[in-house]
Order: sequence, then structure tokens, then C-alpha cells
Amino acid sequence: MTLYYLSYPLIIRSKIKKAGGQISFAEFMYEALYSKGLGYYNAGLTKFGRDGDFITAPEVSTIFGRVLANQCIEVLAQIENGGILEFGAGTGKLAVDILSALEEKKSLPRTYNILEVSPDLEERQKNRLKNDLPHMLDRINWLSEIPSNFEGVVIANEVLDALPVERFIKRKSGIYQLFVSLKGDTFAWAEEKASDQLLKEVTFIEDEIGKSFPLNYQSEINFAARSWVDYLGTFIKHGVVFLFDYGVSRREYYAIDRNDGWIRCYYRHYAHSNPLIYPGIQDLTSWIDFSAIAHSAYEAGLNIMGYQNQSQFFLGGGLENEILRISNFPNDEKIKLLNEIKILTLPSEMGENFKFMALGQGNINSLTTFDYADRRQVL
Repeated sequence: MTLYYLSYPLIIRSKIKKAGGQISFAEFMYEALYSKGLGYYNAGLTKFGRDGDFITAPEVSTIFGRVLANQCIEVLAQIENGGILEFGAGTGKLAVDILSALEEKKSLPRTYNILEVSPDLEERQKNRLKNDLPHMLDRINWLSEIPSNFEGVVIANEVLDALPVERFIKRKSGIYQLFVSLKGDTFAWAEEKASDQLLKEVTFIEDEIGKSFPLNYQSEINFAARSWVDYLGTFIKHGVVFLFDYGVSRREYYAIDRNDGWIRCYYRHYAHSNPLIYPGIQDLTSWIDFSAIAHSAYEAGLNIMGYQNQSQFFLGGGLENEILRISNFPNDEKIKLLNEIKILTLPSEMGENFKFMALGQGNINSLTTFDYADRRQVL
């Protein structure tokens, strides 16, 4: 790790010097996460699970994939020969859990496609699926690009929060964009007058929430996530997109007391808010403004089918049946699964901060999970 950590900052410092002394924070975040061979998601580091930097819901419990499989069944029942497309499949565990549950319920899709930007993670996914589901390999595909005219289910679990964001700050003389520069051998913040695009967006947000940001207020705007959603509308012919991520509505995102933004960094399960240290060996994320995602979806011609927190997703999506299923398990296994369910659903754990949004294209009936709760009115 020592040689890696010494070499990677040199590469980013070189990019900053070639750019004239600074790069946008979005560019820095992209380099730190996705730079070929050295970015966080492209390097051979353990990222997920107890031995990594963070734990995702699929890594917590197979219950996540099993409940999600119920929603997949509802959609696939309405689409002849529909498939599943998972963005950023992590360790492959979610794919294993979903496919296992669908096989059990005799509802396997025609294909299960994975679009992964990390060669390292793709290799890990292939090994896991080969070991766990060798009899299904003929229907599992790794794609290098998004297919056109896709029909079926699209799954994006903690994808949007890993897309590069731009940061801004309010000063007496107006809105400034935050850049990353050099101070000696370390990375440092720099400020420049906001671009027209950034200024327009910040002004729009202030108008929408009905108040101006106070002096020195800083936060983020995820233009990349909006572009990603825009693109969804061009390749999905018929189906539903399932989005899971840390996030809140716009009014919550840009609340006055959130005056330092929503950037979070994870290294060995230690969470902090300084993205300028440990480039390439820590995860960088930013919570999602789901109001912005809903607006982009509407503009892209997608139907916003529902929005709820993760706890509501489980309660409306079939958790009761899962609890009944495990009621006769051996005590040790039953207690383990029930503790995992607590982590997934309790507000103090993952139940409230994680949100679920479904975006539809074509004639798709509402999902039963939204019969339990739907919070679209807050977006």
C-alpha cells in the first residue's frame, strides 16, 4: 500500500499542474474513484464487507436481495422475456441473492446483465457467481455499455452517490465553485467564481426552497447523477428502474444547518468528511438530492412510480413472508437473520437514511411496496 499511496497522489498532482494549478472537485473525485488502475474502484483493494471500508445492504443480509426479488417478479410478470440489468454489482452478492430467490419462486429472467466499471470488481463478481450459481452462468452477462431498447428491471444500489459532484460556497460577492489545488505537497481547496451552469443551478435551488443560502454555506450538486438519469430514458424501452441510495428531499438536502454539504468518506469503516486525504484508498460519496433525481426523471419521460425509505420498502415488499420463512430455522441462524433485519430496517441503522425510488417506462402497474407507503409528496 505504501508504494501505491505514494504514487497515486503524484499522478493527481501532475494533473493539477498541467491544468494550470487546479482542477474542479468533480474531476478530483473522478480521478480518486475511477482513474484507470489506481482509482478506488479500479484498484485491487477490499472495499465491501467487514474487511473493507463499508458495508452495503446486500452485504448485511440475503434478505435484501430476497425482498427486492419480489419487486422484480412484479415487473417481469408484465414484460415478456424481460431481463435484469444491475449497475455496479459490487461483490456479486446481490446478483446471487436475487437469482437464487427468483429460481426458488420459478421466476428467473431471460438474462441477468451486469454493467461494471471496475475490472477488479468484475473479476470478483465472475468468481463468486461461478462458485455460487454455476448452473446459471449461461444467462449472466457482463456488458461494456448500456444496451439499447432494454426491457425489464434496472437495479442501481448505491450507484448515484459514487458519481462525481461539484461543490459550491456562498460568499459576500456571490457563488463560488470549489476547486482542488496544491499547497506544497498536499491537496487544498481553491475558489473561483461559479460557472454559468453552476450559478444557474444554485439560484434555481434557492428559488425552489424559498430562501437564500447564508454566507459561507457550502454544498454539492450532482450533475453526473442527473445526466445518468437522463440517459436512462433513452435506452429503457419498457421496464422499471430501482434506485437505492443514501439521500433526502431537496429541502432536507439544502437545509440551513447542513452548511458543510453531504460529502462522506469511508476508510476501514471510519467515516469522515475530508475528501482530500487518502486519494484512491478511501471511498468518496455524496448523499443524493432525490428531488433533483425526480425532476430529471420527469424531464427524461420516466414515470416516478414511488419513493420511500428502506424500512418502508421492506415492510411493503414482503418482509413479513421472510420472517415467517425463517421462523422454523435453527435458533442461531434465526437470531442472526433477525439481527440483520434490524440493521436493514431500524431508523437508527439503515432504515431511514437509505431511500428507494422506482422509475417506470411504458405501461407498468404500480409496485405493491408503495401500497404500504409512498413519500413522493415530499420531493
